[in-house]
Amino acid sequence: MEIRAKWALAGATACVVLLVATWFAAFHVGIFRDANLSTFLGFIDLHRHGAVQAVTGLFVWLCNPRTYVLWAPVAVVVALLRGRPRAAVGVGAILLGANVTTELLKRVVTEPQPAGLVDGWFPVPATAWPSGHSTAAMAVVLCLMLASPGRLRPLVAALGAAFAVAVGYSLVATARHFPSDVFAGYLVATTWALVVVAVLSAAERRWPSGATADRVSLRAALAPQAAVVIAAIGLVGLVALTRPHDVLTYAEAHKQLMAVAAAIATLGVSLSTGVMLSLRREPGL
Repeated sequence: MEIRAKWALAGATACVVLLVATWFAAFHVGIFRDANLSTFLGFIDLHRHGAVQAVTGLFVWLCNPRTYVLWAPVAVVVALLRGRPRAAVGVGAILLGANVTTELLKRVVTEPQPAGLVDGWFPVPATAWPSGHSTAAMAVVLCLMLASPGRLRPLVAALGAAFAVAVGYSLVATARHFPSDVFAGYLVATTWALVVVAVLSAAERRWPSGATADRVSLRAALAPQAAVVIAAIGLVGLVALTRPHDVLTYAEAHKQLMAVAAAIATLGVSLSTGVMLSLRREPGL
C-alpha cells in the first residue's frame, strides 16, 4: 500500500482511539464528567442572550436532517462537475457512512448523560452520543474539501472548520448536546473521511486516472487556517474591549467552559487541517 494511504489509515485509527477515549472520559471519569456538565450549563447561560439565540438557531437549523439533505449533496455535484467521479463516490460514502455510523452508535451507547437531572429538567436524551448534527457538519466540510480543487482546499478547510465549530457551540448552547457528543461527532466524520482518502489514494495508484494534482505549498495550505484563528481571537478581543466587565465576570465564573470551548475549536480546526494536508498532493483528487 502506498505511503499516503497508510498515513490516512493511521489517522483514521487515531480518530477511533480518540473516539473511544472520549466515550470513556465522558461517562466513566469524574473530572471529565463534571467538566462536561459545567460547560453545558455555562453555554446554556450564554444562550439566554437574544443575539446568541438567533445565531445558534441558524447553525442548528442548517444541520437538521430536512435542511441538510437539500444542501449537503452539493459536494457530490462539485466533484462530478470537476470530472472526478471517484471523488464523487467518496463524498457519497463519507456522507452516508459517517451519519449512519453515528445513528448506530446512538443506539449502542445509551448510558445516562452526565447532567442526568438539571433542576427537574432532562435536557439531553440518553441516545445523544455522538451528536448527529456535529457529525453532519464535519462530514459535509470534509466532503466539500475532497470535492474542491486543490488550490481552494485550504480556504474550504479553514472556513469549514469555523462552520463545524459554530455548529458544535450552537448544539451545546441550545441544550441539545454535551461537549463530549460534539467531540465524538467530529471524530466519526473524520474517521470516515480518512478511510475514504486512503481508499481513493490506493485506487489512484492501482488504476491511474491521468488527472494531475494542484501543488500547494505547506505555507499556502496553512495560511487560511492561521487567518481564521487570528480572526477568531480578534473577535473575542473586540468583544472583551467593548464589554470588559461582563466578559471578565463570565470568564471567571466559567473557567471550565473556556477550556472546553477552546478544545472544541482546536479539535475542529485540527481535524479539517489534517484531512486537507492528506489531500494536498493527491493526484486524481
